[in-house]
Amino acid sequence: MGDIHGRRDLLDRLLAQVEEDAARPPRPPRLVMVFLGDYVDRGPDSRAVVERLMAGPPSSGPLAGAEWICLKGNHEECMVRFLDDAGVARGWLWNGGRATVTSYVGTVPDDLEWDIPALQMLLGRALPPAQLRFLARLPLLHVEGDYAFAHAGIRPGVALADQNPDDLMWIRDSFLFDPSPLEKVVVHGHTIAPLPELRPNRIGIDTGAYASGVLTAVVLEGSERRFLST
Repeated sequence: MGDIHGRRDLLDRLLAQVEEDAARPPRPPRLVMVFLGDYVDRGPDSRAVVERLMAGPPSSGPLAGAEWICLKGNHEECMVRFLDDAGVARGWLWNGGRATVTSYVGTVPDDLEWDIPALQMLLGRALPPAQLRFLARLPLLHVEGDYAFAHAGIRPGVALADQNPDDLMWIRDSFLFDPSPLEKVVVHGHTIAPLPELRPNRIGIDTGAYASGVLTAVVLEGSERRFLST
């Protein structure tokens, strides 16, 4: 599933579609659900999105027993760093972080709008410790069969085992515009496109859900690839 960015409404709708898809016979013997990061910022319900992802798959129905893997995006990285690193504060707040602060603390007084220490304190107090641990410990890469999953992509020419964490969360052009074969087909988000991008070496599924209302997932079953979206 691509970048959710605080849209709990779209997450719930797409999970319902995934559940319906998984119920179609024949039911797959093993179901792995990979979320590609950027759960927070920009949209209005970052806290609710994190709560839903932390809850994991439902205990009954077609998704019961699914492997539930949440990867870290650059927005989770910046959110965690914001709590004690003023150097990322303004960039994060400008890039959607203000919506996240509001989702945790409620309305921020006008006089604190750019008071970085005050905002750090407010978010630090409001962010449940379990959510902080969840966000801080998210993995960066998952490999499954013929596919590798990362938020932004990978550095071409570098083995998966040797990828730089910053590349996995932030890379763009040197990955997106390199047509060379990769160790695995990479499924990624991070870079918005109006439609899913299906390339020989990568599959991009960030369709800008926070603004477009279109949250996208790709279903990979055997050699089949199909898309679900809100």
